[in-house]
Amino acid sequence: MYPQEMVLPMQAELTSVGFQDLHSAQAVDAAIKTEGTTLVVVNSVCGCAARNARPGSAMSLDNTKKPDHLVTVFAGVDKEAVDAARQHMFPFPPSSPSIALFKDGELVHMLERHHIEGRPAEMIADNLKDAFNEFC
Repeated sequence: MYPQEMVLPMQAELTSVGFQDLHSAQAVDAAIKTEGTTLVVVNSVCGCAARNARPGSAMSLDNTKKPDHLVTVFAGVDKEAVDAARQHMFPFPPSSPSIALFKDGELVHMLERHHIEGRPAEMIADNLKDAFNEFC
């Protein structure tokens, strides 16, 4: 488990743009099952989360259509919450970072680590905007 003082700035990159940081399986289940669209970011300390996933997720919100709910869980910090999020992302294997869009509790769009790593944040944002335009 990573020390809280190390991950606070990484969490703040998402919470400062409107993401709710979830820490329990119950909170994750409730957020995903909420009516409407929910974007879930599985945050991570890795470089591709810093360079691509977090900035891309934030940039994606500069769009006419956006998810109704924005939530995040942190791999290596909140095991219970991350495990719950990943159960909802089945059949995709566990991946961090990863980004999933749910509509009325159903997974409708997924970005796994291999879709994020090595791609610029702008490409991640554009991918998410396309998903928002289709599902939100």
